[in-house]
Amino acid sequence: HLNDPEHPLTLEQLNVVGLGNIAVDDGRSSCDVRFTPTIPHCSMATLIGLCIRVKLIRSLPARFKVTVTITPGTHASELAVNKQLNDKERVAAALENTHLLKVVNQCISRTCS
Repeated sequence: HLNDPEHPLTLEQLNVVGLGNIAVDDGRSSCDVRFTPTIPHCSMATLIGLCIRVKLIRSLPARFKVTVTITPGTHASELAVNKQLNDKERVAAALENTHLLKVVNQCISRTCS
């Protein structure tokens, strides 16, 4: 379970992420996750996606290609957020920010591998 950065609930409890939106292909070493922000203008969408990405990268074998995207049609800035979340350089730069990394670690701190 991943904790929501703004609420005392998990992303699963808020229906942001669910098993139906996760596709893992071991043979192709890929993991694709779609998430649905709670509102179309959710300011936390990029942070939520970053938390999902970091959790997967830390949990899956290094051979896996991880793709995290917003469920089509559920966010006003869907394309821009998707581009940020799947750009390795942007993700690496974001994780160099100590405050942001602390927030990400808090969101995934009480999760299972």
